[in-house]
Amino acid sequence: MHTHDPALTELVLERVRDRLRTDGAPLNHPGQHDKLESALSGLIGTDGNDPADVLGLYTDHLAPTVVGCDSPRFLSFIPAAPTQAAVLFDMLVSCSSIQGVSWMLAAGPVAAENEVLRLLADLAGLPGTAGGCFVSGGSAGNLSALVTARDTARCRRGYDEYARVRIALSDQAHSSISNTLRIIGVEPLLVPTRDHRLSGADLRAALQADGDPGNVIAVVATAGTTNAGIIDDLAGVAEVAREFDLWFHIDGAYGGAGLLAPSVRDRYRGIEHADSLVIDPHKWLFAPLDCAALIYRNPALAKAAHTQDASYLDALHTDGETEWNPSDYAHHLSRRARGLPLWFSLAVHGTHAYTDAIESALTLARESAALIQNTPHVELIREPDLSVVLFRRVGWTSHDYQTWSSRLLADQTGFVAPTGWEGETVARFAFLHPATSLSLVQEILDTMAS
Repeated sequence: MHTHDPALTELVLERVRDRLRTDGAPLNHPGQHDKLESALSGLIGTDGNDPADVLGLYTDHLAPTVVGCDSPRFLSFIPAAPTQAAVLFDMLVSCSSIQGVSWMLAAGPVAAENEVLRLLADLAGLPGTAGGCFVSGGSAGNLSALVTARDTARCRRGYDEYARVRIALSDQAHSSISNTLRIIGVEPLLVPTRDHRLSGADLRAALQADGDPGNVIAVVATAGTTNAGIIDDLAGVAEVAREFDLWFHIDGAYGGAGLLAPSVRDRYRGIEHADSLVIDPHKWLFAPLDCAALIYRNPALAKAAHTQDASYLDALHTDGETEWNPSDYAHHLSRRARGLPLWFSLAVHGTHAYTDAIESALTLARESAALIQNTPHVELIREPDLSVVLFRRVGWTSHDYQTWSSRLLADQTGFVAPTGWEGETVARFAFLHPATSLSLVQEILDTMAS
């Protein structure tokens, strides 16, 4: 089982080559439970199987049920479009069995990951002392950051370990924020917004109207909401956060990559004041799943909140300032070096290539908005801030949108899942893939005509 098998290696590598040769990932179709259950039944047992047969089962029955989020025709949720360099290097990371928990066990990979974190921190305007680690996604990043915010506030304010504290967030914050607060036992202060954008004025008004604002210890702003790509008033929120002594966390899981785009960089003014920041490279920085960057203004505060102590971990903990343990900066311990594929791709392609790819999605969003405005049967809901475009088909019901979306996927034209907006079902494009074209947008709009 642990001996080198050249035939098995070549078998899997040939499947990888086939996937990489594909000009644009296939959209595919959602799987059916009974067919998958039948295909998988009895496969795992006391005796093994011929690797070719198992790989054939994956190729014929499992792979076709993977809706390709890296397809140029995948325009739902937040797509992914990893570079070939990143995907290939991810294979090397996986087969290298890197335990990225500590400097002792993986100094080189940790140093390379930290170079990428430094790049992102510099783009945001954070100080040279900023740092953090890579985690699995925005949910893990938000959880770890807000644990740090909670523990830091309780310590600084002299609260006991279970004192009641609250965190302010807008009604547009990502679902993971509310979930995080429930997990960590912190209550929300929900701040209503005007036009779906959290402003400093909104936050100040909510705090002043609250009966006990003293137990609010942090605020969460968003740099690119998932549903509409809206960037909050980061500068205004930062000002109020300083005034009320609040930890300032920014969820830039989707939109943070826009820091590389000159055409929208000014919309992020105020991000330099963040105490913690999350950006997901597996979204708009073209890294493979799963990869999220978590960065702290003062990493020592995160280290105080997250370092795990046990006799079997003593060898990992040192006082050396240059010996960085990623496990000290999030809720995890064991971790893969998930930042390395991004590091490799950035080193191979350079940041200008990333800027061009991000700007192409922004340009497509603006062109698509103009196209929608000039198409009689659809209406643009709002001008895009980033690369998400919301629009409606005049006269359609929720059922009409669902039927249309299912038909688009069945025909392999595209995957465009409807969403909700102010109580109405609407259509939504999310552009990330550099190969998505305006002609595809026109093709999809044409399907809504009848």
